[in-house]
Amino acid sequence: MEVENCNICDTLEPFRQFFTRKKPMVPMLEKILIIEDEPSIADNILYALSTEGFEARWCASGTEGMAVLAADGISLVILDVGLPDINGFELARAIRKISMVPIIFVTARSSEIDRVVGLEIGGDDYVVKPFSPRELTARVRAVLRRTSGKLPEAHDVRPVSSPFLVDEVRYIVSFMNLPLELSRYEFRLLRVLVQNPGRVFTRTQLMEKAWDEPDMSLERTVDTHIKTIRRKLQAITAGEEWIVTHRGIGYSLKERP
Repeated sequence: MEVENCNICDTLEPFRQFFTRKKPMVPMLEKILIIEDEPSIADNILYALSTEGFEARWCASGTEGMAVLAADGISLVILDVGLPDINGFELARAIRKISMVPIIFVTARSSEIDRVVGLEIGGDDYVVKPFSPRELTARVRAVLRRTSGKLPEAHDVRPVSSPFLVDEVRYIVSFMNLPLELSRYEFRLLRVLVQNPGRVFTRTQLMEKAWDEPDMSLERTVDTHIKTIRRKLQAITAGEEWIVTHRGIGYSLKERP
């Protein structure tokens, strides 16, 4: 009997090793949220993404999309501009208040001003209908590659004797110990200036440092953002000018004596 038991153990040993060995980690699928009110378009996008290995979710309204975004680990949002309950641009502004998740706009609007508006309010790409689902999937991959770099270390950056504090992880700049409500591009512009007090940057240099695709924007866009940042700073320290204009050149952050 002892010999038979030993033979059974020998027979089961390979199975035991198989079920107890350390299994390789299965990579998590990137979750893509589609906010689109046209079912036929949404179905095509869902199919294209799923065949390329993405996990896609579809919401037909902005309200439903915001609920999913707040509750789930979404990697990227495909956002229709013409939603039934809210304008897609307004929804993007609401998303940017709570998340830096990449956004790709899909819309029938093909004018340059619409593309500029979409990118300026925080969009990462802009696709005009009708479009190829394969092309959209390629753009999703490109945006994810561009935005999925290593996160900065969890620490704040405050230049010596500066009233500014830059939180690289939470995308927040505090001024006089008060957090500023900034758009993504306002944060990037102010971060460049705060980290280089006294240095004069041309508009082109600021766009190259703050924009994902600087060629898609106009130089006067920098002026608009700087004007908004100034207004927010002056709301805290009335009458004091922190951003210096160098006519014909660009801008710098005033150095403290």
